[in-house]
Amino acid sequence: MASVSHILICDDDTVVHESLGLYLDAEHFTHASAFDGEEALTMFEREHPDLIILDLMMPKISGTEVCREIRKTSSVPIIMLTAKGEEIDRVLGLELGADDYIVKPFSPREVIARIKAVLRRMNDGLQSVSPSVLRFPGLEINLDNYQVKVNGQQVPFTPKEVEILHLLASHPGQVMDREHILSKVWGYDYFGDTRTVDTHIKRIRQKIDQDNPVYGLITVYGVGYKFEASGS
Repeated sequence: MASVSHILICDDDTVVHESLGLYLDAEHFTHASAFDGEEALTMFEREHPDLIILDLMMPKISGTEVCREIRKTSSVPIIMLTAKGEEIDRVLGLELGADDYIVKPFSPREVIARIKAVLRRMNDGLQSVSPSVLRFPGLEINLDNYQVKVNGQQVPFTPKEVEILHLLASHPGQVMDREHILSKVWGYDYFGDTRTVDTHIKRIRQKIDQDNPVYGLITVYGVGYKFEASGS
């Protein structure tokens, strides 16, 4: 990542761009603006941002669809903005691969703090405590390129799904509670609830288990989850 991070702001409200732009300038970030979903995808391809601020409700193409399209090719950090504040919107955004969410109205200082936290996790995250590529019979988890292969075939995973699987698989047999997983994957200052973890675990299981007896994510009721592989 470049020493000066480039932020793409995607929102149809000019006030959001103006207020965030002032704070980003003060923190020596560079930034670009998109005012609808189509422009967001165009700017993403052109600007190669280090992080995207993405409003959930935008003209032409919704923020959720923009997130879905970006996640087909990129693991760039995404912070969702939502005016609704409803749980279903937050969970949907996180399931699609957003790294964090902020409910409007918000303080620009809070957004800057979240940006710094997400970028810091990307720089100093899971790679520093375990090998970036983990291999088990029929399963490969690559944190360098955020790819997972099951029986030699690449399976689509969101970045958070890769990080959760990598975290658990890097400690085979160790039970981790939901709060620990939230802290390690979303960061200490993530204000989500533990049901987000359950949702992600369910989706990961659907992608890797496939009647494979060699490995799996095991629920330890009342505690949390663990990764088990034969011989672990």
